[in-house]
Amino acid sequence: MTDTATPTVGRRLDDLPFGRRHLKVLTGSGLGWALDAMDVGLISFVITALIAEWSLDTTQASWIASAGFAGMAVGASVGGLLADRFGRRSIFAVTLLIYGVATGASALVGGLAVLLVLRFLVGLGLGAELPVASTYVSEFAPARIRGRVIVILEAFWAVGWTAAALIGYFVIPNVDGGWRWALVIGAIPAVYAIVVRWGLPESARWLERQGRRDEADAVVRSFEADSGAASSAPPVHDAHPDEASASRPAPAAVSTGDRLRSLWSGEFRVRTACLWLVWFCVNFSYYGAFIWIPTILYSQGYDLVRSFGFTLIITLAQLPGYAVAAWLIEVWGRRATLSVFLVGSAGAAVVFGTATTEPVIIASGMALSFFNLGAWGALYAVTPEMYPTSLRGTGAGWAAGAGRIASILAPLSVPPLLAVGGAPLLFVVFAVFFAGAALGAWGLVDRKGMQLDER
Repeated sequence: MTDTATPTVGRRLDDLPFGRRHLKVLTGSGLGWALDAMDVGLISFVITALIAEWSLDTTQASWIASAGFAGMAVGASVGGLLADRFGRRSIFAVTLLIYGVATGASALVGGLAVLLVLRFLVGLGLGAELPVASTYVSEFAPARIRGRVIVILEAFWAVGWTAAALIGYFVIPNVDGGWRWALVIGAIPAVYAIVVRWGLPESARWLERQGRRDEADAVVRSFEADSGAASSAPPVHDAHPDEASASRPAPAAVSTGDRLRSLWSGEFRVRTACLWLVWFCVNFSYYGAFIWIPTILYSQGYDLVRSFGFTLIITLAQLPGYAVAAWLIEVWGRRATLSVFLVGSAGAAVVFGTATTEPVIIASGMALSFFNLGAWGALYAVTPEMYPTSLRGTGAGWAAGAGRIASILAPLSVPPLLAVGGAPLLFVVFAVFFAGAALGAWGLVDRKGMQLDER
């Protein structure tokens, strides 16, 4: 049993007010998140441009998206395991570097085959970064506002996607070789990785879990000093392994094999299954819809400028969706907020798929952005809370990896669904997946206001 007279690193962090150090962690991670979103958003516009420039058919175009998502599936699964083994910050920086360099190299390709290889490498870095970043920030955020902080982190996705839409609207159709310049801009994360690596602290919870108690204490004291709060713990030193083990709860898992088996142990089986279901369904609907919206509009007779313009307007509704979800998640809780936004996404998808006039296309598309991205914020908030510290990166990464399988399948499913039933059938299918995710959300554990599991 932990001695209540000597608060753990986690309790000390939970008792702090949100301060400048928290803001640095949030914005430092959030900017990396926004750059990730910019890359994913750009490819939807690049695909549309390449269909016109390289005379690609829809199947070839869908492979460009799916190659990236295949990399994301591998990256998410491996990245989580590495984050639990080597730390959150270092893996976060390495993943940014991988996908930034690969994105820049993509600007130089002259054919489809090389582009597919590079998109896989881009996905490898991107897939690992997202669950690692949400795990990292959640381990610093005070318990009473942890969900809200993670939704705000996810809101940086809207900033990056809006940047992609602006580049898609102003650069790709108006500059010679515009899609290449767009990918050059997407290489910025390679530079930013250096800032992340040296500018942010390692997770204090992870350091304590590794027995590196003096380093964990130093990180927490820097947060306490920043907030003006006197430390509630005496100075510590790295303990002998036996002493360290006695001073903290036993880990839920130690080795890589233990971590993977623990995901399906009696304690975590239901939440893992429901979490994977939600991730799978949300990924299928989101990437199936948003990767293809510019191309679907283009195929309906709108030129590149107008289809990209519509997409830009639709994208702007993402930020209000995040803002509302960030407020509700600490009022309603995780499960209720997630399920309501998913049901809203399902309704908006049906309307968008049957829309025939420009006002309805834009309004229903904005509703889809609002509800879907609010749901994403809630999902990223709840995911790290499902598992203890020794298992958190692995659990979040493998849930994201399960979702990325759907993101591989979704772009490939769009052309045949369009051929069979057009946009109405396609978006009804997306609505069904959103509804399935809403049901799965109720199998998750709601830890609103509760401490993270420190095992």
